[in-house]
Amino acid sequence: MPLSRPMTATAKDEWLAGVDGCPAGWIAAFVRPEGDEIRIAVVPRFADVVIVARGIVAVDMPIGLAERVGIGGRAAENAVRPLLGARQSSVFSVPSRAAIYASDYAASCTAAAATSDPPRKVSKQLFNIAPKIREVDAVLRADTRLIPRVFEVHPELAFWRLNGEVALDLPKKVKSRCHEPGLALRRRLLIAAGLPAVAVEAKPSKGAGPDDLIDALACAVIARRLHAGTARPFPDPPPRDAHGLPMAIWA
Repeated sequence: MPLSRPMTATAKDEWLAGVDGCPAGWIAAFVRPEGDEIRIAVVPRFADVVIVARGIVAVDMPIGLAERVGIGGRAAENAVRPLLGARQSSVFSVPSRAAIYASDYAASCTAAAATSDPPRKVSKQLFNIAPKIREVDAVLRADTRLIPRVFEVHPELAFWRLNGEVALDLPKKVKSRCHEPGLALRRRLLIAAGLPAVAVEAKPSKGAGPDDLIDALACAVIARRLHAGTARPFPDPPPRDAHGLPMAIWA
């Protein structure tokens, strides 16, 4: 699938962004297509990230919501899980659009069961990020010109790519706490991918955790791959939802 070029006037003005959700909103790693220049920011709204980044935005959040789903969620989740080994549990099953837009957890589970084959409820972890899924969805549906430059990515798939297409054997967290050996492994891969050590090893901004920063940087590396035309979608080609949003995870 050909990659549309980012909407920017000159490379000198161009910023790419890797974005991850965090307790304070969104943590964004803004990078140039090449070089060491990088800026980290925590912002309250996803729309703010898109405004600042004139180029590609790679975000760790589902994009494109199916009307009905099968076992394991969308085709995107099912395409990447087999690649990730023990890390595949980090890929949540994304339910239908109706379930994501439900008013509360009970209603979401009811909607999910009615729109899945076989009927399945929504995981609590996925429901907890539903507001952020809706936020990204609303931004793209409000301005469809953004669709060619905002892409769904997943940090563990990014690290699979950076690790020679081998799943990582160490987790980022153990029992909801950051696992330093796993973070150290990911930092080494980010530095090897060309990000400056001073940024990779920095303390996260207020409102974000160390794992959030690592994930945003991993997304930024994939933003560079997208810009260069070397990233690929899972599945390929991406299906689209009823609103024309592609449903694929890129790496």
